[in-house]
Amino acid sequence: MTRSKESNFRWTKLGNVASPEEPGLPSWINDYIQAPNSIVHKDFVRVYFCTREQKDNDGRYVSRVAFFDTGFDGSFTEKKYSESPILNLGSLGEFDEFGTYPFSALKLGEKVIAAYGGWTRSEATPFDVSIGMATSDSQGINFQRIALGPILTKSLNEPFVISSPKLRFFNGKYYLFYIAGTKWIPTDSKPDPIYRIRCATSDNGIDWTKLDRNIVSSILSDEAQASPDVIYFGGVYHMFFCYRHGIDFRDNDRGYRMGYAYSNDLLNWTRDDQRSDLTISEYGWDSESVSYPHVFEYMENIYMLYLGNGIGRTGIGIAKLEQG
Repeated sequence: MTRSKESNFRWTKLGNVASPEEPGLPSWINDYIQAPNSIVHKDFVRVYFCTREQKDNDGRYVSRVAFFDTGFDGSFTEKKYSESPILNLGSLGEFDEFGTYPFSALKLGEKVIAAYGGWTRSEATPFDVSIGMATSDSQGINFQRIALGPILTKSLNEPFVISSPKLRFFNGKYYLFYIAGTKWIPTDSKPDPIYRIRCATSDNGIDWTKLDRNIVSSILSDEAQASPDVIYFGGVYHMFFCYRHGIDFRDNDRGYRMGYAYSNDLLNWTRDDQRSDLTISEYGWDSESVSYPHVFEYMENIYMLYLGNGIGRTGIGIAKLEQG
């Protein structure tokens, strides 16, 4: 498929492909199916997602990573779920003790690596997140952490949440697109974070150099950005991401919407949301919010996986990019 930076992206929604309310789900999937990412195989697509265990006695969740295989014969109507979560949580006091979310896997030959958000709990804010790395010697069925600590965490110029990793490989170099928190905003209930899209590069996938600046402009005064997914075609790099208002964004028209930007060098981006038309539906599972895009090519078509209402409470949808 040939596209350039001048192209418009017209998506046809194919429906809700995975929902936490569908019958027959594994017992460890509860309430949410979130943050889709995929590895494309010859005859199927492996979609990694995050779910949550049952709430603990304090009413708090723990997030886990799993996958389902789909795309058999080019159709996304059938799914086969993994037998269990695929990455263990950290031990007492480690950066991923209380959750792994989101998760971004990358296949290079027989090698499969992944970047993921590791969650800890805080006193003044609801959570803290750093980015860890994991590898798989089972072709992406199970993963093991490369170390007890994260590869990216809070630092002098990034003092808050570090999360939403998307791991990519272009021109012999690893790229990690992620978000860095800029502040927490107090609300009547719990503080909400503001974060912006950033980028780091690596020659080996372990040691990272941060660009150390925001790479996508804002259009809202209190904008929070997330899930920066990048794909290359037509001689241009295309980024699809989501954004929302800083506070009061749940279950109303201030929730997540899709954004788009393009680049020739992966470091300098021009935002132009009007060129991609995937947005909320008039009614149904994605009528309030669309978020956490993941774009992939399969059987000569380009698809987008995304979340609908409640950032995963209604599950994952899929849309197909129209040819031409």
